Amino acid sequence: MSLHRLLPLYDRARLTNEPLVLATVVRTGGSTYAKPGAQMLIASDGEYAGLLSGGCLEGDLREHAREVAATGKGRIVSYDLRSSTDQLFGLGAGCEGAMDILLSRVSAPEHWQPLADMADAYRNAQARQFAFVVASSNPEFPLGSSFPVNAIVAAAPPKVELFVAAVTPPPHLLLLGGGPDARPVATLAAFLGWRITAVDHRAAYLAPERFPPATTLLEVRAADIAGAITLADFSAAIVMSHHLDSDLHYLRALAASSVRYVGLLGPAARREHLLDSLGADAAKLHGRLRAPVGLDIGGRTPESIALSIVSEVHAALTGHTGQPFSEAVNSVHAMKRALD
Repeated sequence: MSLHRLLPLYDRARLTNEPLVLATVVRTGGSTYAKPGAQMLIASDGEYAGLLSGGCLEGDLREHAREVAATGKGRIVSYDLRSSTDQLFGLGAGCEGAMDILLSRVSAPEHWQPLADMADAYRNAQARQFAFVVASSNPEFPLGSSFPVNAIVAAAPPKVELFVAAVTPPPHLLLLGGGPDARPVATLAAFLGWRITAVDHRAAYLAPERFPPATTLLEVRAADIAGAITLADFSAAIVMSHHLDSDLHYLRALAASSVRYVGLLGPAARREHLLDSLGADAAKLHGRLRAPVGLDIGGRTPESIALSIVSEVHAALTGHTGQPFSEAVNSVHAMKRALD
């Protein structure tokens, strides 16, 4: 799950002592917009953060959430939209899927749990697991209650069914170069909830107003990069200083690191020149270096190039190729026909 869309509403609710309802997808069948683990928050005034459908179910969920907020009793709301007419619910969604959604109150009486611990884990880049009670005949563990996994495993409650969800740290992106084209990359990455660190030896490129608010900005000489930061802390790095010697220092440091994805901005001829200059270290980048960085989407402006870069990083970190969905679906169908 990703919490960055939920946290502003959660922070506001704590300041105003406003109860919230946390909606968690715990089961799905068929084609659904959200998958198990997806979450949204619903406020008492009907405002919500996060999406579990394309807008088909949110209005109905708000009605159920009002009762959960008032009583504090969790409930599971089930939708089955596999009928093209949706006669049962009259929602006209046509999603051809089904989902069970657990609604749990999160407020002062619950000590703002589990969101307090989930937010702490996310903001401190810690991986944690949380268990939600989705069926129970044990009064000590009512439907909708939640616990850190370690705590509930130690308790070993009988007659309880759990759904376990993980909070995983967001990707941490390292921008090696803070020039004008680094700004849209940082903006798009921040929109996805990623952590961002931008490094440059030129102080003018590190003005805070040029980057999203939570960006870490470091003025470091390229030759000192390996000693100035812990490269193992980063999921991906983009070398984009537009300075040949600086890029060479960056690549040499990254070659000796464990960073999974290394992107290099610039044409193929520049890449070959840099790899030749790296000598034996170039082999250490094999399988990790993407150069020229980004997907081929025809980008020419800084914004569209940034989109191609962030898209490729996203695909690489999630183990996907970045190919069009239509081609992926056609490949699956062709394989099925061949097997048949």
